[in-house]
Amino acid sequence: MPQHVQLYDTMTRSVRNVSAADGVTVRFYCCGPTVYGPAHIGNFRTFVSQDVLRRVLELAGWRTKHVRNLTDVDDKTIRQSQAVGEPLTVFTDRWRELFRADGAALNLLPPHVEPGAVAHIPQQIALVEKLLAKNHAYRTDDGSVWFRLASFPDYGKLSRVQERELAAGASGAATVSGRNLADEYERESLADFALWKARKPADGDNFWRAPWGEGRPGWHLECSCMSMRYLGESFDLHGGGVDLIFPHHENEIAQSEAATGRPFAAHWFHTNHLLVANRKMSKSEGNLYTLADLQRRGFTPMETRYVLLAGKYSQPLNFTLESLAAARVALKKLARAAVALSAGAPALDYEQLVNRAAALSADNPFHPAWAALKNDLNVSAALGHTFVALKDAGRFADPPAAWLGFQRVIGALGLTLPPADDDPVPAAVPAAARDLVAQRWAAKKAQHWQLADQYRARLAALGWTMQDAKDSYKLVRAGDIKDLSKNKD
Repeated sequence: MPQHVQLYDTMTRSVRNVSAADGVTVRFYCCGPTVYGPAHIGNFRTFVSQDVLRRVLELAGWRTKHVRNLTDVDDKTIRQSQAVGEPLTVFTDRWRELFRADGAALNLLPPHVEPGAVAHIPQQIALVEKLLAKNHAYRTDDGSVWFRLASFPDYGKLSRVQERELAAGASGAATVSGRNLADEYERESLADFALWKARKPADGDNFWRAPWGEGRPGWHLECSCMSMRYLGESFDLHGGGVDLIFPHHENEIAQSEAATGRPFAAHWFHTNHLLVANRKMSKSEGNLYTLADLQRRGFTPMETRYVLLAGKYSQPLNFTLESLAAARVALKKLARAAVALSAGAPALDYEQLVNRAAALSADNPFHPAWAALKNDLNVSAALGHTFVALKDAGRFADPPAAWLGFQRVIGALGLTLPPADDDPVPAAVPAAARDLVAQRWAAKKAQHWQLADQYRARLAALGWTMQDAKDSYKLVRAGDIKDLSKNKD
């Protein structure tokens, strides 16, 4: 019998058990990236959170069917592909492969199905036809098709948008929660949204023929069509970033439920924003990092993953280079603990851990960490319980059970630990100084000089000094110079 996993549900504003309609397989859909450039770490915060959820479900005994789409046709993909002179499919395929490579580097489990919008044009046309037949949609003279919002009284139930907010703004354009809904297309009501966009000269060769005219599907339509194609008209869980709650997910609900007459998703899971140094991440701020950006600064994808998952998924996360340095220290501690806990026993791979998904006994030292993960993915609490348990590692009553519990927590977090034997700091160096050495070296490699100086000052207060070379450093104390070998990162 699968274990209970609790998760906050945006629709009900409550923490509920995740459930499967068939009692066995949790079917969930996650909105994936638009493939017109490299995904940034804000995107990957959402995908890492979804990955942890899937791992916790599977390690709790549930089967999963994970579908994550790729948006490969919209205004951005069309305009960017034309700007570089590439056919749309060639352009999006290139960025699709980079996204997959970045996901693999972050140890994201690949989705069971990864559909693209272009490959599902016939299904999207069929969904529009159904909405037209039920009078939930209408055509305009230019060949576009719009969803008639007035035909769906439940609109706004996810985002709590009230009908009084669906009103004309000062400019005459409809607004919902302050958003201007006007664009270059015509419609009956300014609050209606596009199901099919008529072909425009700027689209070039990127159009498809439909009974009502040439054009391309609207963004919201893509996700409704692909989620229902692979998971059914009603499925268990839908995920994405909080920025998608309105209008994207609200529109998905409206067009899907209007077409089928059935509830769309039973549970809604949203990951909050990523800030960088307490500022919104954007190109104009110069703080929009990709995985490659951070690797050029000397940080590994696993250090990035650790930072992205360490905060509560439902709260904004402040990302800093300091947090990456701290992640390096934490991963080293976990790696050394793994060597000590294993006592030579082989580590289990993820599939083996899934096959041993029985509940941990209450006296297992890592039971509190596992329980925290099952309680609304409380990763920060799980990490805290893990490090507390490791303080008593030499006194575990049942070392093999403890080793299994530790592996389950690490497997649920999707962490690949670094080698424990490449630490250039001798074991005799106190833990406080050891941590500062790692943090300062990480800060120096990231060219974060002010932070590196702060760590140097704290080391000096403990009686240690780092002397730097190009690819190595020495630790000096009381005149005793020790060559700490080359840093292997």
